[in-house]
Amino acid sequence: MFDHLSERLSGVIKNLRGQARLTEANIQDAMREVRMALLEADVALPVVKDFITRAKDRALGQDVLSSLTPGQAVVQVVHQELTRLMGEHNATLDLAARPPAVILLAGLQGAGKTTTAGKLAKFLREQMKKKVLLTSCDVYRPAAIEQLKTLAQQLGTDFFPSQPDQQPEKIAADALDYARKHFHDVLIVDTAGRLAIDEAMMDEIKRLHAVVNPVETLFVVDAMQGQDAVNTAKAFSDALPLTGVILTKLDGDARGGAALSVRHVTGKPIKFVGVGEKVSGLEAFHPERMASRLLGMGDVLSLIEDAQRGVDQEEAQKLAKKLKSGKSFDLEDFKQQMQQMKKMGGINAMMDKLPGQLSQMAAGKQVDDKAIDRLEGIINSMTALERRQPELIKASRKRRIAAGAGVQVQEVNRLLGQFEQTQKMMKMFTKGGGMAKMMRGMKGMLPGMR
Repeated sequence: MFDHLSERLSGVIKNLRGQARLTEANIQDAMREVRMALLEADVALPVVKDFITRAKDRALGQDVLSSLTPGQAVVQVVHQELTRLMGEHNATLDLAARPPAVILLAGLQGAGKTTTAGKLAKFLREQMKKKVLLTSCDVYRPAAIEQLKTLAQQLGTDFFPSQPDQQPEKIAADALDYARKHFHDVLIVDTAGRLAIDEAMMDEIKRLHAVVNPVETLFVVDAMQGQDAVNTAKAFSDALPLTGVILTKLDGDARGGAALSVRHVTGKPIKFVGVGEKVSGLEAFHPERMASRLLGMGDVLSLIEDAQRGVDQEEAQKLAKKLKSGKSFDLEDFKQQMQQMKKMGGINAMMDKLPGQLSQMAAGKQVDDKAIDRLEGIINSMTALERRQPELIKASRKRRIAAGAGVQVQEVNRLLGQFEQTQKMMKMFTKGGGMAKMMRGMKGMLPGMR
């Protein structure tokens, strides 16, 4: 989503690197470019004005002018101001209440409230070890009730049923009573939305708020809405005592201005961002890390956290022992590595968090996360012996494997080529070739990158 904004901001920094020192003139030029970049990203005009004023004042400060090179100075100022704009630090959920702690989700129809309710339930259960109950008060859209029920079943999370002929307040009150009696830690209440803000919707959600008295009232907003997101955020903020914001669809192709505007307009912290449709696609929002990504510095800390959550430590240790014992890295190991990558969000999610210098190795290449599924299908078409001894796979076996996986023989050849490169990289790693040598060997080895 932020690719264009990141490119524009990186360009501003690059232009300043050739300057001997910062002057009022080149600061003015740099801030003009930053201003255009933010406006093109659909950031609200009042937000841009405030941002540029503060950044310019800080850049002209004597301490900045005397201690840093022009490029470093502007990076520091813009990074700090972007971080301030998005909320300074990560704001966690405040669940310090007598159980059950109620989380009320509010927002327009299509913002992704129902999917977010499921994602949040998974996050609370796995990351915070909470017993969660889900319920839907969206009686106007029966599909929403069924969707949340299905999500709850997939997650193995408790669900309090509701019917389209019930009153939303009655559903919420009954769900809260059920949660108390069954010792749930958290009750997540999904509410109805509209295609646009109207008085009836606002009145209803105010009544729901009064019934359940939530500890967290989270505004769910589609990051692809642009300027509309700002107007919607203000209306909900005026109607409800919001405690935070969840931005959804941050992996979309919109310009991302909502992420930089909503915090300023509501005065409430962005607590989570949603990426993708998978129930695992919910991340805690860290303003300083997002600012780093916007400036091409990457988000290595989030990447490490993804790895810690997604990588099976037991399997990783088994592979390490196998390689140290002198046994070869085989196609079964290769398949397991692809599965671990999927758990971390896929190639695109990983690349998005790498610093600009490292992610440039993907420049000009087509990155296709679906290719991982195709490669897994090809490996699944092989016999156990072929997976252990890939050197056995000659022309006739390739034809049989391709037919079994429903692909062309060229796809099998491409898989074997990527596997060989990965195998070489693993040998470099186990022989102590160092990270630099390993990175040189990584070119073209990632599945789905060609």
